[in-house]
Amino acid sequence: MMRQPTAARAIWLMAKMRLTRQANQIMASAVFNRFKKKTPRDGIAAKRGNLWILTLVMALLFSFSFGSLARTVIVNMQCRLVEASACQSVDKQGRRHVDVEIAADELHAAPFDATLLNGLTMELAILFAVAVLLPLGGKEMAQPDWDLEWLVTLPIKRSTLLWGRLLERSASNSAGIVALTAPYVMIAWYSGFKWAALPIALLATALLLPLAALLHTLADTGLRMWLPASQLRNLQAVASLFNMPLIYLVMALAMPRADGFAMEWARSFPAWMLWTPPGVVLQAIQAQTLAQFASAAALLLAQLLVLLWSGVALMRYQLRNGVVGSSSRESTRGKAAAVSPPAGALSVAGSLLSTIQRRELRLLSRDRNFLVQTLLLPLIIVGSQVVFNGTLNSIGELGQHHTVAAAIAFGIGVYVLMLSAFQTLNNEGHVLWLLYTVPRSMQSVLKEKAQLWGVLAMTYPLIVLVFTAMHTDVWDWRAPVLALTVLAGIPIYSMIAVSLGVFACDPTAVEVRTRVRPTYAYLYMLLASFYTWSIYSDNWAQKLVTMVLIASFALALWQKARDALPYLLDPAAAPPARVSTSDGLIAATAFFIMQGILVLVLADDARAPGLDIVTLAFGLSGLLVYALMRLIYWRSKTANVPVIWRGIRLGASLRDAAVAIAVSCAVAFGYLYALKHSSLAAHLPALPPAADARVWLFALTVLAAPLCEEFIFRGLIFGGLRRSMPAAQAIVISAAVFAAVHPALSLLPVFVVGLCTAWVYERSKTLLAPMLVHAAYNAAMVVIQL
Repeated sequence: MMRQPTAARAIWLMAKMRLTRQANQIMASAVFNRFKKKTPRDGIAAKRGNLWILTLVMALLFSFSFGSLARTVIVNMQCRLVEASACQSVDKQGRRHVDVEIAADELHAAPFDATLLNGLTMELAILFAVAVLLPLGGKEMAQPDWDLEWLVTLPIKRSTLLWGRLLERSASNSAGIVALTAPYVMIAWYSGFKWAALPIALLATALLLPLAALLHTLADTGLRMWLPASQLRNLQAVASLFNMPLIYLVMALAMPRADGFAMEWARSFPAWMLWTPPGVVLQAIQAQTLAQFASAAALLLAQLLVLLWSGVALMRYQLRNGVVGSSSRESTRGKAAAVSPPAGALSVAGSLLSTIQRRELRLLSRDRNFLVQTLLLPLIIVGSQVVFNGTLNSIGELGQHHTVAAAIAFGIGVYVLMLSAFQTLNNEGHVLWLLYTVPRSMQSVLKEKAQLWGVLAMTYPLIVLVFTAMHTDVWDWRAPVLALTVLAGIPIYSMIAVSLGVFACDPTAVEVRTRVRPTYAYLYMLLASFYTWSIYSDNWAQKLVTMVLIASFALALWQKARDALPYLLDPAAAPPARVSTSDGLIAATAFFIMQGILVLVLADDARAPGLDIVTLAFGLSGLLVYALMRLIYWRSKTANVPVIWRGIRLGASLRDAAVAIAVSCAVAFGYLYALKHSSLAAHLPALPPAADARVWLFALTVLAAPLCEEFIFRGLIFGGLRRSMPAAQAIVISAAVFAAVHPALSLLPVFVVGLCTAWVYERSKTLLAPMLVHAAYNAAMVVIQL
């Protein structure tokens, strides 16, 4: 007969089960699958083998970001809240200057000022609220709590079960750990603890997380007993709306101009909040004597014991009649009329939308939490950024700040896509397999969903742009360029969101909240920030280049997602290895990075390297990338790897190459002639006068460039695109990518060269002909300029 486990062991086993589950869904299984012995049908390892790298990179980036944010908040508060701080000065012209390093030195030199302690207490209280609200705003609350209903069947006392619940939720509250650890690290660091700051912060966080878990569990357990599932979803949606404003309020304290109402709130925050648990922990870290530390520690332990014991007692009272409330199951009576749109709307939608798109809208109307997060949360997020960052004093100022208006419009659009198109497969839940049974390919289904969400996400940017136009008094050419940049970016990011959603979706996960791998959501936001940077850029060429590169990246992701779709529900299979557009983009990125590294290594002055160094770096980088890609393809048995001359039809290829050379050179000669007779003539690069430098120039342009670039841009990028689209489209897109990595002054002729070389490669199926075209074009350009 099995003996009943002790209370301590039962609590430990519950916490271990939760942590093991969380580790499996985040990273541990990916690391294990990477290093374990693979079998031919080991599809899980093939699918997740590299996820741990991306997860590690994103974790390091976010750790650095949160640490930097926490440091900036504390030095900003020292500078702006403490009247005795010397970090602010006024020059002879009356301009105010701020030196935060002076504030940092002041923090090291003395105990924190009472006003600073007040402001830090507000920050910690807000982050503690985030640690409670983020779990409540997740999808777990609206799902049946099978976990608790199963646990109560074990031979464990009710109180032991509840204490175990608190421990497991404390240990698995990753949002709370990240939110609270970073500020306490900085507080301990500036309190003089130096490298002991991290363990002190982890201890402080570990003491506060059980209180966050207590509030979460009290609300979660009580609400499940008293409210039906429909109202739980409404409450969950409301809870999710409060998180982002709180986070942006903390971020506002770190802004360079943090003199607005957020800092005023910190200055006037109630002093009695310093005696709440987050504030008492702050007092303990700031204690100057052993007696002060002992009194703060004793008060904190007393508060924890009283609050936790009272909370567990209240939970036992909540569960006095069992863990399933009579009203916790959703009733469907009387709801058909509430969620059914009018017949007129259906007929209009039926004429404009496909069956898949109508189904997506119906699912959206039935899921209130998804509806709120998709259509309202983006407004909260972007609005919080604008309000708390002090970007605008009034909404009417959008007409005077077109760049800010464009960034806001694009930001709302990409947030809508992240909360909708990115979740396309995840929202199908356990019935995802039904989409595989319809007489349509999954590729076409996802494409229609991407189109629908792209149109819906375009609504908010259009409203912002129209509102901006209505409040604009003075027009210039930059306003329509910014508007076109935003409107072109939304469809691109719709495709990126749907594609990344395929990789992020884990349909085999048991819990709904674990079916999306968050690493890909962070990657999506990183890509969105790159495009936002191009909106703020004043250089039209940079905007165009960024748009082309992001669009090509979207196509590459879509191709990878399309290849993975047939194997999504089969954990023991993975798509066969084939040349893809993403391979070309990765190779191109590695090619340019290696050039920079080799220039740093070979050149005496990396800021002004000679042509010999540039040529050697270019040629060695191309050779290394070619060798690495061929090795990877050989090891993975990749199909359709580009070849240089094997199987070539020499006569036909040479005739096609001659035509391409004639067209590209004619366009280039005409463009060069027009350029020399325009105001841009002064921007033409000067050719080197020395004979040996000209030899290196010919070696670079006629030998190295054709050999290295054709393999990447024609063999990989065009070859990958050709698998997914007709030849004409692939030729144009690959030529645009090729032109985007060249100087702005040569975009037009290089684009024509890209068209001609891709056309030749499509006809010959070998790289020799495009290499000849590229070499002849470069030679002609050098000769005519000499």
